[in-house]
Amino acid sequence: MRSRILWTVFLVLGLSFIAPFVIYPVFLMKVLCFALFACGFNFLLGYVGLLSFGHAAFFSLAAYTTGLVTINLKVTPEVGILIGTCAATLLGLVIGWLAIRRSGIYFSMITLALAQMLYFIYLQAPFTGGEDGLQGVPRGRLFGFIDLGNNLYLYYTVLAIFIGGYCLAHRAVHSPFGHVLQAIRENEPRAISVGYEVNRYKLLAFVFSSALAGLAGSTKSLVFQLASLADAHWYLSGEVVLMTLLGGMGFLVGPVVGAALVVTLQSYLSAGPLASFVPVILGSCFVICVMSFRRGIVGEIRAAITRYSAASESRSISRVTPDRNDHAATAGKDGGISS
Repeated sequence: MRSRILWTVFLVLGLSFIAPFVIYPVFLMKVLCFALFACGFNFLLGYVGLLSFGHAAFFSLAAYTTGLVTINLKVTPEVGILIGTCAATLLGLVIGWLAIRRSGIYFSMITLALAQMLYFIYLQAPFTGGEDGLQGVPRGRLFGFIDLGNNLYLYYTVLAIFIGGYCLAHRAVHSPFGHVLQAIRENEPRAISVGYEVNRYKLLAFVFSSALAGLAGSTKSLVFQLASLADAHWYLSGEVVLMTLLGGMGFLVGPVVGAALVVTLQSYLSAGPLASFVPVILGSCFVICVMSFRRGIVGEIRAAITRYSAASESRSISRVTPDRNDHAATAGKDGGISS
C-alpha cells in the first residue's frame, strides 16, 4: 500500500513538472493558488467543522499587503510573500478570537460581516486603488537572482509554495493536534470533558487556516501582478466553499480537485457564449453536488474503491469456503469407510 502511494506521488510530481510545457503556465498557477486557498479552508471546515463565510478577507489582505510592500518598499518576492502571509495570520488571530466565541450560523455570520468590513475599507482607502485595484505588482527576482518575470520560473516557484503548504497541512492533520481537532468536530462536549481547551484549539486551527489562505493570496498577487476587490468579495468566499464541497470535504486532496474543476470551468466558460452564465452554472454544480454526492468527488471515488475492495474480498472468501467444506466432507467419508 505504501509503495502504491509513493508511486502515485512520484507520478503526480512528474506530471506537475512537465505540465507547463503542455498547458498555459499562468492557468496552472491560478489553479495552484486557489487549490492552496481551498486546502486552508478545508482544514477549518473539514477537520474542525467551522464554516467561515469570510475567508476572502485573509486571501485579499495578503494580496494587498504583498503588492504594497513590493511596490513601495521594493522588497524581494519571498519577503513580500512572507509579510503578506504574516498579515493574514495576524488578521486570522483577531477575527478568530472574536468569532470562536460563537458557533454554527453565528460563527459564519461574524466572519462574513468582518470580511465585508474589510472589503469596504479596500474600496474607500486611497492606497488600495479602489475599484481599479492595486496594479503593477512587480514579480521581481526570487532571492535576488531568479527572474520571476519568466513564467516558467514563476510556475516552479508557485509549485514549490503549493507543495510546501500542502505538506504542512498534511502534517498538521496527521499530528496529535489534528487528531484533537477531529475529536472536537465529532463530539465537542466529550472533548471538553476529557480536558481539552476547545476554544484554544479552534483558534489555532483558524489561525493556521488563515495563514494558508494568506500564502495563496500573496502568491496570486505576484502571478497576476494585481490585487483587486474581487479578491475580497464575498463571492470568493462562496467559491472556496464550492471548491471544498465539490472536491470532497475532509480529504486533503479533495479541495485540490475541486479548485482545479472550478477554475477550469470558469476559464473555459468565460471565453465562450456562456460567459454571463458562469455563476449560474457554478451554482448548479453546487446544488448537484449537495443533492447527488455529498461526499464530493474524492469522497465518492474513495467510497466506490472501498465497496469494490470489500466485494472482491467477500468473493475470494466465498471461493475458499466451499473448498474447505468439500475437503471436510471428503475426510468424513474416508473416516466412515475406514471404520
